[in-house]
Amino acid sequence: MVYLRAKKVKSDQYLYLVKSVWDSKKSTSKQEIIKYLGKASEVVKDDIPIDYRNDPKVLSALSAYNPKDIKKREDATKKSKQQLYKKLTEGSIQDCVKIYEEYIKIFNASDFFDKILKPTMYKIGDDWATGKISIATEHVASNVAQTLVKIIMDQVSAVGNKKTVLICVPLGEEHHLGCDVLETYLSIKGFKIFNMGTSMPTESILSFIDNNKPDVVLVSITLEDNLGAGQRLVKKIKDHVDMPVLIGGYALQAKKIPKFAGQIIPDCGLEEVPKILRKL
Repeated sequence: MVYLRAKKVKSDQYLYLVKSVWDSKKSTSKQEIIKYLGKASEVVKDDIPIDYRNDPKVLSALSAYNPKDIKKREDATKKSKQQLYKKLTEGSIQDCVKIYEEYIKIFNASDFFDKILKPTMYKIGDDWATGKISIATEHVASNVAQTLVKIIMDQVSAVGNKKTVLICVPLGEEHHLGCDVLETYLSIKGFKIFNMGTSMPTESILSFIDNNKPDVVLVSITLEDNLGAGQRLVKKIKDHVDMPVLIGGYALQAKKIPKFAGQIIPDCGLEEVPKILRKL
């Protein structure tokens, strides 16, 4: 794995391209410097060796130090969101896939989900609620978005060597795009995922837990009206089995949130979710 390391000298930062190398004798990893890149504010993409020049993590880190790359990132994000909104509402899955593929040539999948797909779907939902688009257009966009996530999922090749996670929704919750996005991203990170994103009776969820024994349950709630149902689901899971239960989703941004028997995940980036799971 390669990444950028910064060293501060007085008031300036200097960047090194480094890689992790496994030391079998000490049974630990160590850093090896590939190249000294120079003063952080002056480093550009062409300064990175060609073998690592298009590494998404390296480019993402570089944008944090180089104002020009930051502006490039902001412009690319704004443009991609506008394009994705247009193609989702038009029902063009092929164009949506192209937007994703072009975006991850520079950035990474988590950025696409966090900075492009999620805010775009929020805007589509808000535009439907305010009458800017019809309910038919909203349904088309949601279906295309779900297909897009599944296509990305099919491209994922990861070894499931971490925790097993059950993702589910409370009875009455029909929005499962968030579940699909989590399934894809956590699978990329190596987690084994059971996605029960379709609304089903609580007893069915409890039976599934008994039979498959996941390490953690993640309950996704999109609509504020379903907070009460989510609260009841979490309590029944906790009463049934002693295991971590996390609660997240758009509904958790509401002003008044009921008390849950599990742990509420704040509105954070996708990259934070694996960290939360590891701490459980």
